[in-house]
Amino acid sequence: MISVILTAAGSGTRAGLPENKIFCELHGLPVLTHALSAFAPYAEEIVVACKTEDLGRVLPLLAPFPQARAVAGGATRMESVRCALAEVKGEIVLVHDAARPFVPARVIEDCIASVKQHGSGVAALPATDTTAFVSEGKIDSIPPRTSLFSLQTPQGFLTEALRTAYARAAQDGRCDFTDDSGVYAAYCGQPHIVLGDRGNRKLTYPEDFAPPARVGFGVDTHAFAHQEEIDRGIARLNLNYIRLCGVTIPSDRALIAHSDGDVAVHALMDALLTAIGGRDIGYHFPEDDPAYRGADSMQLLETVMKMVHEGGFSVQNASISILAERPRLAPYIEKMRAALSAALGGAPVGIAAGTNEKLGYVGEGRGITAYAAVLLGTL
Repeated sequence: MISVILTAAGSGTRAGLPENKIFCELHGLPVLTHALSAFAPYAEEIVVACKTEDLGRVLPLLAPFPQARAVAGGATRMESVRCALAEVKGEIVLVHDAARPFVPARVIEDCIASVKQHGSGVAALPATDTTAFVSEGKIDSIPPRTSLFSLQTPQGFLTEALRTAYARAAQDGRCDFTDDSGVYAAYCGQPHIVLGDRGNRKLTYPEDFAPPARVGFGVDTHAFAHQEEIDRGIARLNLNYIRLCGVTIPSDRALIAHSDGDVAVHALMDALLTAIGGRDIGYHFPEDDPAYRGADSMQLLETVMKMVHEGGFSVQNASISILAERPRLAPYIEKMRAALSAALGGAPVGIAAGTNEKLGYVGEGRGITAYAAVLLGTL
């Protein structure tokens, strides 16, 4: 039987959170739920060691996991693990920080296999940075990096061995251990390590809880006007230019549009709006609203960028692809790129322009289509 102890009696102080970080939602679920889901396929028993005042919020999160229950933890990690060890019944116990919610299945399986073979299994990663012993702000010595590892959780042991180690530590009045491998090493022997995972990070600081990057995609098409459409008032009379990315480009025909017809900016605005989970530009700037008759699309883009910033995001980069048989866009690409980059707060912008090899409405010169993709990060 395999038991799991999830240490969850911490707080969100270093992360700047007003509550225990196990309740913070990531990808739509609380951190604790992610941790429970990771171990549920492997454990017949999961004991969550949490603060007494958090029990009322923890218990409902355990409902989907029939093998899980909660115990009141202590003021330190060692005390919390000791409390949970008194409750577990499995021959093997894995101790894991609930604040490491994205532990891969491979790491869990390797820890279990190592305990069965060696009596212990501690997830660890080789150090990638040079590490030094420091005192009074000065380096004393630099140990060989090849022998240094960063320890993670889970840390697995034979239950009775770990229970004995914790009991002896209590007898000695030891409370200076920062993880279970240290207690085990002091009283039982050298723990065996298994390869951890860089994604198995401990959520500690505000940036660890930042929303993930958002991707948005937009597309827009405008047709070129015919003389009869101009005569009927469907198209405007400016027959000698079009607007793309805020740049005026000479053209022998205008584009049919309620606004200025900047098809590239329209695609970009839809990409931005969908990335933040918003409605499209037709919702925000309706074609039947006289206020947007002949509107400057770059000014509309400013409005959309305010929505992006209000959502807590900034643009990391944007990519625009324009399909147009005419006019020739190559001489204007750099000016278009610079205009969009400035509008997006200096974010890198790539613009590609091409024809459609004489195929379809683009190839026949009847319209222009633009595609846009954006990557958003947090402010």
